[in-house]
Amino acid sequence: MNLRHTMKGRRTVTAVAIATVLLLTVAGCGGGGDDNSAKDDSSSAPSSKSVEPDGNDGKQETDSPAGESVLAEVKGDNLTLKVTSAVRDGGGFVTVEGTVTNNGSRSWVAADWRGDERELSNNGGSVAGASLVDQAGKKKYLILRDTQGRCLCTRFTGALVQGASADWFAQFPAPPEGTTSVDFQVGSMPPATIELSEDE
Repeated sequence: MNLRHTMKGRRTVTAVAIATVLLLTVAGCGGGGDDNSAKDDSSSAPSSKSVEPDGNDGKQETDSPAGESVLAEVKGDNLTLKVTSAVRDGGGFVTVEGTVTNNGSRSWVAADWRGDERELSNNGGSVAGASLVDQAGKKKYLILRDTQGRCLCTRFTGALVQGASADWFAQFPAPPEGTTSVDFQVGSMPPATIELSEDE
C-alpha cells in the first residue's frame, strides 16, 4: 500500500515539474517581442567608427579606410604605389605619405627604392631614393637626411609578401610657395603627379 502511494506521489511531482518547465519555456518564447527586437536592432547596427588594422604579425598589411583620399596611383614592377597625402609643413619641408602593395607572386624588398647615394647605402630597403620634381620650376628635390646620413623616410624592416601593403612616408625640402603640383618618383615606378596642400 505504501509503495503504491509513493509511486503515485512521484508521478504527481514529475507531472508538476514537466508542466512548470513547459510553462516557463512558452513564457520565454512568447510575448515582449517588440522590446527584444528593438534591442537587437540597436545592438546589431554597424558602428560609425572605423577600426584601424593591426600590424598582422609584422607583415605591415593595411586596408585603406573607405573615406581615404588618393592623390595619385601608379603601377609598375608588380607594385601599386598610392600617394594619399602631400603636405607643406611650417618648417619648410613637404611630407609625402602613401601605401605600396605587392601584386607579384614573390615577396618584395625595397632595395631598388633606396637610391645609390653613398650616405644612404646603409639604410637597407627604404624610400630613400625618392624624389620630387617641379616641372614648372625645373628643379628636382631629393629626400631629406639627418646628420648621420639616414633618410627622413620609411625604412622597411623586411620583405613585403604577396598581396600585402605597407605604409610609407618621405620628407623633402619644400618647393617655392607658388608651386602647387609636383611629380613623386621612386625606383623604376612611373612618376605620380600630386597636388601639394598646406598644413592646417
